[in-house]
Amino acid sequence: MQQKCYYEILSVSKTASGTEIKRAYRKLAMKYHPDRNPDDKEAEIKFKEVSEAYEVLSDDQKRARYDQFGHAGVNQQAGGGAGGAGGFGGFEDIFDTFFGGGASRSGGSGRSRASRGSDLEYTLEITLEEAFFGVEKEITIPRMESCDSCDGTGSKSKAKATCHACHGQGTIRRQQGFFAFEQTCPACNGTGSNVADPCDACYGNGKVKKQKTLKVKIPEGVDNGDRIRLQGEGDSGAEGTMSGDLYVQILVKEHKIFERREMNLYCEMPISFTKACLGGEIKVPTLDGEVSLKVIPETQTGKVFRLREKGMKSLRGHRRGDLLCKVVVETPVHLNAEQKELLEKFAESLGEDYQNKHSPKSKTWFDNVKDYAKKFFE
Repeated sequence: MQQKCYYEILSVSKTASGTEIKRAYRKLAMKYHPDRNPDDKEAEIKFKEVSEAYEVLSDDQKRARYDQFGHAGVNQQAGGGAGGAGGFGGFEDIFDTFFGGGASRSGGSGRSRASRGSDLEYTLEITLEEAFFGVEKEITIPRMESCDSCDGTGSKSKAKATCHACHGQGTIRRQQGFFAFEQTCPACNGTGSNVADPCDACYGNGKVKKQKTLKVKIPEGVDNGDRIRLQGEGDSGAEGTMSGDLYVQILVKEHKIFERREMNLYCEMPISFTKACLGGEIKVPTLDGEVSLKVIPETQTGKVFRLREKGMKSLRGHRRGDLLCKVVVETPVHLNAEQKELLEKFAESLGEDYQNKHSPKSKTWFDNVKDYAKKFFE
């Protein structure tokens, strides 16, 4: 089956910036997140596709390989999906299969490498406030742990027989032409032993699925797509060997007021007609409390006020972004007769030449319309 284009999955162009990719991922991840679509297999598949696409396109090196070679350049390095727990693969897994688990690279044996637990991934939704201040969250993950019934041996008698294929080495030697190489033993999966009397609880695997509750510290300044590694909190390794790691991927929920773009925050700021004309002070909400903002007289819709260092905190260091407030002048509604009469008197007071004096943008717009009409009808 042909794999879908990662850019098409995120609905972005091939020239999209990192910010555009992150924004597209956030929107789609929120839409298809398993917590919002329980028992929806199609949404689950979509969420995994979106997560896989973002994992590649958010990494400059992976994206460059994907742009050059397509899926063939990244297939072996993409993660095992999000939305719960999933394994990770990599190019090194291929070498492990053919060269005995990297013995030539790390000095370890194929047996010890093959029995390491799998890495897991968990997607955690947090609020923008939690991303700003940092927070400690409690999560529950399904993971493979050592079977209590057989002490992880996989055997009722808690005893194992030496593998007849590899004689307990965990690897077998193959000859192909002039080349000889080691390969993880397929008979024992690199453990070096076989189970004669499988445990009823784990069916001879030595591990069973359990729920584990963990506390995760989220540092201030995290953003969509950031990953936190919890060492040793993945699947347990075979017979007490090293456990895999847990990667917690952050998903920041949309905010009712603010839109985040890297370290800066953006919002629309409604102000009254009179405040726009006369100016004055207004209260502006920020993530760490209200601040006063001086609105200059004759402020127009679309004007942007920048509040320095009122944006997001940085993940590393002590810098802060800015808060940019775009003005939206509100037209008064539900006017009574007296208020309408006052506005009519106000309009009369502007005189016939009000556009030249009091509405420069309106005058420019009407002049452009007249010029266009002349060219069109002449």
